[in-house]
Amino acid sequence: MSKLEEGTTVLTHERISLVELTRDIITIIIGRAEEAGIEWEYEKDKSIIPYPYIYGSPLHLRQIFLNIYSNCIKYNRPGGKITTHTDSLGEQDGKCTYRWTISDTGIGMSPDFVDHIFEPFTQEKQDARSYYHGTGLGMTITKELVDRMGGSITVTSQLGVGSTFVITLPFEIAPSPEQTPDAHTAPDISIAGCRLLLVEDNALNAEIAQILLTDEGATVTVVTDGKQAVEIVQNNPPDTFDAVLMDVMMPVMNGIDAAKTIRSLNRPDAKTLPIIAMTANAFYEDAQKCLAAGMNAHLAKPLQIKKVKQTIAEWVKNNRTAKKDA
Repeated sequence: MSKLEEGTTVLTHERISLVELTRDIITIIIGRAEEAGIEWEYEKDKSIIPYPYIYGSPLHLRQIFLNIYSNCIKYNRPGGKITTHTDSLGEQDGKCTYRWTISDTGIGMSPDFVDHIFEPFTQEKQDARSYYHGTGLGMTITKELVDRMGGSITVTSQLGVGSTFVITLPFEIAPSPEQTPDAHTAPDISIAGCRLLLVEDNALNAEIAQILLTDEGATVTVVTDGKQAVEIVQNNPPDTFDAVLMDVMMPVMNGIDAAKTIRSLNRPDAKTLPIIAMTANAFYEDAQKCLAAGMNAHLAKPLQIKKVKQTIAEWVKNNRTAKKDA
C-alpha cells in the first residue's frame, strides 16, 4: 500500500493472453475454493472475449482478481458458490474494454460497510465479518491498482445473500503470437543435458520443479536453503553446474544473501555462473533486488515451464559463448 501511495509500484506493459491469465488464476483459486467447500464457476457461455491478447501488467492483474476471489471465498459459507462472467464493452482506437462480474453467495455486507469498503483498515464489526481477521487492506490495494490501470470497480451487496464485484478495465489490444513470431519460442530450445542446482525449501515445489526439469532432459540437484547452495557450489569443481535456480525466501540463508556469497567466492566461475531467481516475490522491485544481488534473471511463481526453459537455455548459452570468446 505504501508503494502504491508513493507511486513506486511499476505497472509493466507486457503482452497477455487472457486465456492463460484466467487459467493461472483458476489454478490458484480452485483449490482454495474446494477446501472451503465452495463451488467456483466460470460462465464461459456468457463470456465474450473478442480480443484474447492485450497489453498490461499481468502480476498486478492477478493480484486484483486474487484479492477479490479471496474475499469471495473467505466471506462465503460451505456449500456456497462463486460465479464469474466477462463482457466486452467494445473497441476504439486500438483499445478494448472488458468487464468482469464476480458474484458470491456469502454473508454479504451492510449498506454502510459497502460505502467504505475501499478505505484502508475497514472491517465490518456488526456481523460475522468480525470473525475473519484480515488486514483490511486487500480491497484498498485492489481499488488503487484498478485506478492506476484507468478502470473502475463497484460493489453491491446484501446481508445474508452475497456480494457482486464489477471490474471494468481498458487495455491496448496486442497482436497474437502468430502475428509477431518470437525467436525465443523456436522449437529447438532445449535444456537437455543441463546440470542444474535447484534451491527450494518447499518440498512440494522442489519435487514439481525437479520432475518438470528432469522431463526436459536436465540433471537436477536439490538443496533446501541458501547456505547449502553456497556450500555445494564451493565444494565442487568450477563449472559443475550450468545454472542455479534460486528461491528467495528460505530459512538459514535466503536467496539474496546466497547469490551475493556465491558471487564473492574466489573461484573462476563465481562471477559467471547463471543464477536465476524463482520466487513468489514477483513485483518489479523484488526483481530489481535479485538482479542487484548478482542474479541474472527473475522468474515469478507459479513457474511456467516454457518460460523457465527459455530463461535457462538463454543464460547457459550466453555463459558458454562468453567462455569461448574469452
